[in-house]
Parts: sequence; structure tokens; C-alpha cells
Amino acid sequence: MKLITGLIILIAYHQSGEALMHWTGWPIPGSVVGMLLLFVSLLLFKSPPKSIKQSAEFLLRHLSLLFVPAGVGLMLLFDLIKDQWLAMWVSMVLSTFISLVFTAWVMQLMVNHMRVNHDE
Repeated sequence: MKLITGLIILIAYHQSGEALMHWTGWPIPGSVVGMLLLFVSLLLFKSPPKSIKQSAEFLLRHLSLLFVPAGVGLMLLFDLIKDQWLAMWVSMVLSTFISLVFTAWVMQLMVNHMRVNHDE
């Protein structure tokens, strides 16, 4: 019963985030907002409730099953991937490189900021 209760709570957070983004019209995925709401709630609780913990462990144990639809989708689009593999490869490499550079830049800014604040 705790498993079902935890799943209902997780779905409620997801749907709350979706509703909040629908009402505000902000261009942020509702699932991300739902995760942030859950994160804030978990910070307030100090430790997760048993029902949420049990549901999260269940979902993590069976996480590989959630990738099956994506794998089937890739197989259905195999001809398109075969025709566009170079463009897809270039975009993945470029986006990875841009993400790494941006992350390193932000990290450097944070380190410099912390160093300045620590020296004061």
C-alpha cells in the first residue's frame, strides 16, 4: 500500500508542476518544476517519507523498462537515422562540447566568486 501511496504522491508533484507551468505560461517543463517542488519538500522533511522512498526504490529497480519505448522508437526511425547520421553525430558532439565549455566557465566563475568572498 505504501508503494501505491508513494506513486500517487510522486504523480501529484508531477501534475502540480505541469499545472503551475500551464497557468503561468512559463517555458519551463512542468516535470522539472514538479521535481523542484519535491526537492524543496524533501529538504523540509529532513528524511523522505517511507512511501516515497519505497516508490522511488521500486522505480529505480525497474528503470531499464522505462527505456524500452525509446529503443522501439529508434528502431522505427532507423531509415531516418541511417540517412541523417552525420548531422545527428555532429549535433551531439557540438552540443556536448558546448555544454562542457559552459559548465567549466560557470564553475570557474563560482570558484573565483568563492575565493573573493573567502578572502574578505
